[in-house]
Amino acid sequence: MKQLLLIVSLLFSTLAWSAPKSELWPYWKQSNEANPTQVSHQDWQQFLDSYLVKQSQHTLVHYQAVSTEDKAKLEQYIKLLEQVNPLDYSKAEQYAYWVNLYNAVTVDLILNAYPIKSITKLGGLFSFGPWGDDVVVVNGKSLTLNDIEHRILRPIWQDPRTHYAVNCASLGCPNLQSEAFTSDNTEILLEQAATEYINSNKGVLIENNKLQLSSIYEWFAVDFGTEKQLIQHLDQYRTKPVTNTNKISYDYDWSLNQVD
Repeated sequence: MKQLLLIVSLLFSTLAWSAPKSELWPYWKQSNEANPTQVSHQDWQQFLDSYLVKQSQHTLVHYQAVSTEDKAKLEQYIKLLEQVNPLDYSKAEQYAYWVNLYNAVTVDLILNAYPIKSITKLGGLFSFGPWGDDVVVVNGKSLTLNDIEHRILRPIWQDPRTHYAVNCASLGCPNLQSEAFTSDNTEILLEQAATEYINSNKGVLIENNKLQLSSIYEWFAVDFGTEKQLIQHLDQYRTKPVTNTNKISYDYDWSLNQVD
């Protein structure tokens, strides 16, 4: 009986997760380009400085080492962002705001459940991860991580590099950047993140005349265009051109991006 329940649970969990479509939430497509002020992400930067560790192709989070004080500071940072009205700011400032909020909330969710082997273990019994759960309230509106990524970031900016900016706390994911996003450094960080990922084995692996890509390029193929356009995108950042495209396989490692 237990084995049957486990099989049913795994089946429902798998079916419950599929790559969400990019569907604009029109309310958030407003900005004030005349406002030159910036949102402070200093607290998030301090967290990154304290707990990010570079290991080979991965940038890992030292979840186990996070102090009670720094956990409280992270929660306070998220609460402060909830009190910001992003629509009062420029689009460039909004992009940094949403990316940092997404990443900070993701780390906080892991810390709340730590120790845990994978973010996919979070959420309800039949959920595959926490992406559909309400996690923050901005302008009186409850938001999920899916809302931030697929109803705000993707449809408004329509930049495939967003997939390299938001982090899902997994080894297969593009690295959490060591710098908090700002309106000043966003372009630099997006280019850096894309270059890192596409030149890593978790992004693009060419081995034994076979091409294996991250599942991101399969899940969100609509953002990268045709196969030809995808290869052009990859070659834009690769130190060596992508070859052996006759048959492409996809893979993704959902293991937690933790320091062992």
